[in-house]
Amino acid sequence: MDYTAYRHALHAALAGSELPFTADELDRREAKVREAMARRGLDALLVTAPADIHYLTGYSTFEVSVHACLVLGRGYAALQVPSIETGPAVVCTRVSDLMGYRWEDAGGPLPDLIDLLQGSGDIGYDPWQPGLRPGLLDGLRAALPGSRFHDAADLLPPIRRVKSAAELTLLRASARITATGLDAAEAAIGPGASDSAVAAAGAQAMLAAGSEFMSMQPIVTTGVRSSVIHTNHNGCRIDAGDPVFMEFGACVRRYTAPMMRTRICDGRADGDMARIHDHCRALYEALVDGMRPGYTFDDAAAAADRALAPIADEAFFSGVYGYTVGAGFPPSWVEGSGFIARGKDALFRENMVFHLPLCLRLPGRWGIGMSETVRVTADGPAEPLTTNTWSLD
Repeated sequence: MDYTAYRHALHAALAGSELPFTADELDRREAKVREAMARRGLDALLVTAPADIHYLTGYSTFEVSVHACLVLGRGYAALQVPSIETGPAVVCTRVSDLMGYRWEDAGGPLPDLIDLLQGSGDIGYDPWQPGLRPGLLDGLRAALPGSRFHDAADLLPPIRRVKSAAELTLLRASARITATGLDAAEAAIGPGASDSAVAAAGAQAMLAAGSEFMSMQPIVTTGVRSSVIHTNHNGCRIDAGDPVFMEFGACVRRYTAPMMRTRICDGRADGDMARIHDHCRALYEALVDGMRPGYTFDDAAAAADRALAPIADEAFFSGVYGYTVGAGFPPSWVEGSGFIARGKDALFRENMVFHLPLCLRLPGRWGIGMSETVRVTADGPAEPLTTNTWSLD
């Protein structure tokens, strides 16, 4: 049985059986994208980021390293996947056309896309997405000399930023499971334990509580290694008095509400640790108070900058006070549709959801990180979806 026969057999038995959202929800999302396309005069839009494809169709797979593309054209929504992804495409989506290609051939996707796009004058695409292969775009341009290709990187993000009631339900479910994982990980902390054992306890608890495969593995660092951003567990011993930094994000129908927490092994935080923790809290309070509809992302970042100023020369901070979260796939749960940072002029709107990753690191000593995933409310301040304890002990 080849993949075409497999697709038809699956379709007869299981078509759409694992759709993560109702048809009305998916129709609403697609309609908003088509309205944005019409305002720009686009005949077609190429969507190649796995999370964007999922957002519009429900498509979900753990194999996101291969080319997949959703084409929204006039009167059709065509999903192109490699032959090995036929199953997820059938059971997880509801599209007008499903196209397969031989995934072992680098140029395999081109012929069907060229046929589909014939006659499309203006075609939008996102050149900043890793899912868009330069060779694919070059091939389309060569084969469609009458078409004009436009940078449409800013088309989807404003739509994805504002979460629907269905999305918020999934984010709240993720937040509950994330807390379960952090509680289990915290219980595994003790002198002589390893950072890997703490991560394993958290991962097991999240999976047992219902998390799907996660967009990022649990992050655990301890002692001096916690001062080095984006390191992870590697079997390091935890000693009494060590800070143990943890950042987890359970996944429910591809939606993730992450949370950071730091605990001191044996509960003995020194004065410097408590002071840095208090600054994390001050950053959080400044941010949630500034995340109100009508305020810009820059406004909230400026307020956080003022809270950070007393220790800005002592502690390293990444410069991004928050980023949108929602549907995501490995290697990251960062949605990428919005960042709370200086110079970002987008306006907050009700039901935008951000993770606020507030970690302050003293190089060569340790790092203290606490965070919440929060929802922008109608009149502020922002509401936490996660339930951090805001204590080092």
